[in-house]
Amino acid sequence: MTSSWMLVSGFLFAASGVFIKIGAQWFDAAEMAFYRSLFTLLTVAAVVAVRGGNPWPGPALGTHLIRGTMGAISLVGYFYAMTQLPLATAQTLNYTSPLFLAIATTLVLGERFPRALIAAVLLGFGGIAILLQPSFAAGQEAPALIGLFSGAFASWAYLAVRSLGRAGEPDWRIVLWFGLVAAVLSALWQLATSTFHAVRWENAWIILGVGLTGTLAQFAMTRAYSAGNTLVSGALSYSTILYATVFTVVIWDEKLSPLAWAGMAIIVASGLLALYSEKKEDQKEAGFES
Repeated sequence: MTSSWMLVSGFLFAASGVFIKIGAQWFDAAEMAFYRSLFTLLTVAAVVAVRGGNPWPGPALGTHLIRGTMGAISLVGYFYAMTQLPLATAQTLNYTSPLFLAIATTLVLGERFPRALIAAVLLGFGGIAILLQPSFAAGQEAPALIGLFSGAFASWAYLAVRSLGRAGEPDWRIVLWFGLVAAVLSALWQLATSTFHAVRWENAWIILGVGLTGTLAQFAMTRAYSAGNTLVSGALSYSTILYATVFTVVIWDEKLSPLAWAGMAIIVASGLLALYSEKKEDQKEAGFES
């Protein structure tokens, strides 16, 4: 059940979100995206240099560029939405990506999914909405639209990851090229809108934390989408919100309402339904069911 790697990715992305939330007092959205992508690029490049491997993707270059571009736009858009909207609203809008992914995977890749799996994705998004209870004030329509598009672009990036996995591209090369493209685009975005802020001892640990957790999360997410079931991975991606909620309770001592607890229970139920659906499909493919 390769899709289960998304549970690991969810935890790491939530941990990365903690560093991003803390680091907002020092760095802009595109700046944080740049440092995270640069850390990924340098780390993977160093490992490849030591262990060997051909970084050039050949015919898959175009798909790598699409994956990197869409991922970078989604990343910066999500970070921007978090700085302009209530955090809950930004997260909810970004996590429309599994819904967009379900449509795109069906139309582009021609994959068909059981009804239970589609229900799991819809159920999980409903749980997200109940848990986070998103809202935005008048005048925040533009940031909200950017947040929504961050989810759409993320689904496009995940679709490209799926295509690369089908083409036989190794996980490390997918992550390497994402780091390269995202670092370049994020740097250009930051330079076009602002300047880079000074990195000091007091905030360097933020960059290290974002880079490390983001890089490991990318590997786990890439494994889930490239080799696992696309919609199962999408449904399990909602686990990021669960982990993030736990972090806010533990670190910032936030209190959850009974409705929030109900939302968390629904998200867990959607994940279990997705895993059950994947198991049933695996059994059918193995010939255990007629």
